[in-house]
Amino acid sequence: MLENGLHEVPAGKLAMVVTHLEMHSMAPTRDLPPPDGITLRQVTPTLEWYRDVFTRVGALEWLWYGRLKMGDAALQTILDDPDVAFYTLTKDGVDEALLELDFRTSGQCELAYFGLTPALIGTGAGRFLMSHAITTAWARDITRFHVHTCTIDSPQALDFYVRSGFTPYKREIEIDDDPRVIDILPRSAAGQVPII
Repeated sequence: MLENGLHEVPAGKLAMVVTHLEMHSMAPTRDLPPPDGITLRQVTPTLEWYRDVFTRVGALEWLWYGRLKMGDAALQTILDDPDVAFYTLTKDGVDEALLELDFRTSGQCELAYFGLTPALIGTGAGRFLMSHAITTAWARDITRFHVHTCTIDSPQALDFYVRSGFTPYKREIEIDDDPRVIDILPRSAAGQVPII
């Protein structure tokens, strides 16, 4: 049991408050058209494509690193799994979003990754992509759609998920190696999170 108060986090580590959210029936969605100049497409990702989009969407700004720690074979297994679906939004010929829906647990869908590059922030693309995520998830035979976010992710993420129909149900503290200290990400990534 964790006692109240401050707890020291060792140098070279990150501490994050992780909030888990879920929905047990399809949240209302609007039939939104894609923003001007933006197209949605399903992707059969290669390792190179996935790592590029993953990095541009989340790693450099928000320290997404879980998939960057994985070796080629382990990541390829996920990319090839028919129960994991990948989508992107394309603008001016460049893929600028990542939506990853994981149906590998029977009766559930995990919103494994969801995000936009800065090129799409503020365009309405996030709401459009979330409507697609909700509709696509609940088109399958599921009883639970879930996601988690943490305090080093975008400060808008938690509120966005709640406004999208997810309900918070659990909070955890995660401590892990700082990916900038172990050379997974450049030291310049996520300047708002100091390296200690």
